[in-house]
Amino acid sequence: MKQQKRTTIYDIAQKLNLAASSVSRALSNSDKINAETKALVLKTAAEMNYQQNAMASNLRKGNNPTIGVVVPRINQYFFSNIIAGLEEVTFNKGYNLVICQSNELHSREVAGVNALVNQNVSGIVISIAAEQGSSDHLQQVLDRNIQLIQFDRVLEELETFKVVNDNHKASYEAVKHLIDQGYRRIALLEGPQELHIFRERKEGYLAALRDHGFPVQEELMYANAWTKELGAVATARLLDMAIPPDAIFASTSDFAALGVLEVASAKGIRIPEELGICGYSNEPFTEITSPSISTIDQFSIEMGKTIGNLHFQEMENSGMVIKKTVNIKPKLIIRKSSQRL
Repeated sequence: MKQQKRTTIYDIAQKLNLAASSVSRALSNSDKINAETKALVLKTAAEMNYQQNAMASNLRKGNNPTIGVVVPRINQYFFSNIIAGLEEVTFNKGYNLVICQSNELHSREVAGVNALVNQNVSGIVISIAAEQGSSDHLQQVLDRNIQLIQFDRVLEELETFKVVNDNHKASYEAVKHLIDQGYRRIALLEGPQELHIFRERKEGYLAALRDHGFPVQEELMYANAWTKELGAVATARLLDMAIPPDAIFASTSDFAALGVLEVASAKGIRIPEELGICGYSNEPFTEITSPSISTIDQFSIEMGKTIGNLHFQEMENSGMVIKKTVNIKPKLIIRKSSQRL
């Protein structure tokens, strides 16, 4: 079945033998159009099932009640919860969200940001991609006086609102918990050190070891193991060491921790008796694995709401709010994968 063409102001103008500009003014209730013409245009528009393109109208007026969101991956629990929390706030304010996914690629991040800028959104919320590159596209956002809020993964040099977790503290508490449970060779699965959140998590790991009198052993730190597949590869190599670790802290994600669990289980290693496991971000599956996986809750819904409130707070204060960093405290969730005592 052929799809019916959408009615435009030009179709209405042609039917009424009017200029398109006159039809547009009538639909906008302009004082420059007399009441009889307005009534005729509105009646004809209804008969022709005309629907105004709200986005185009807002763009012409320089006003678009839309916030753009750029995240590395939409299908991760953390990012989807951020979006859910943000949407709860924006919906109540009559705003819409446009969501872009960088897929961890800088080029896609740039393309998404540029598309949002061209739509004249009122603000852009972003967590930067793992692949690093120039920040020119974000500086362009600021130069065009579009509000920019960074969260989770941020560029420190940009003067914007930032909503983050205390990654150092969370990692420190996770490693301290493993030490308290009697683990002595604690391995770390790291994320890309170009991203400050993963540097902070590594620093928390190192600080906990030093504060408790444990030596720092480079061979127990595995770089860029931040997916289930990479976590599995890292675990296989760590467990093949002459003296393997007795605990693994997947500071990158719960997906990496799941990779640890699957490899260890396949090798017949008892968890938590022979190997302790802790992940990061409190994905829903961590509660239902066998054993359940200890992790860190980042309170992502709360982070999303905080981002939304900051956006409108700055708007209502005419942009005079001092840029600041809001720190949401994470929480260690202890489950069976690390409870040895």
